[in-house]
Amino acid sequence: DVQLVESGGGSVQTGGSLRLSCATSLNPDSRYCLGWIRQVPGKEREGVAVIDSDGFTSYADSVKGRFTISIDIHKNTLYLEMNSLKPEDTAMYYCAADAPTARADARTLHPNYLGQGTQVTVS
Repeated sequence: DVQLVESGGGSVQTGGSLRLSCATSLNPDSRYCLGWIRQVPGKEREGVAVIDSDGFTSYADSVKGRFTISIDIHKNTLYLEMNSLKPEDTAMYYCAADAPTARADARTLHPNYLGQGTQVTVS
């Protein structure tokens, strides 16, 4: 099993920034496809950003130019830098691990493993 533990959520004003972190139990020498998913109660889950072990990244159109996904392999930690936050970014954000050989695509991110989530509120 892959363990994913998110942190860094919180409340911020419109235009503000937050950085989410996800500590993983992945073997840094293995292939991976990791990303962030968000969900608002009553709405469908949305793939936000994905990164794979070939270095490819993918973003939802709604966050392009504002969010940046990155990974520190040596720390086994995934990050999501969120800038210019909007009220519509308010959601529970989950760290997700897709199949290790999956290609980074925010539209098709399928979480084989999911963290417990961290709330982001923008007002």
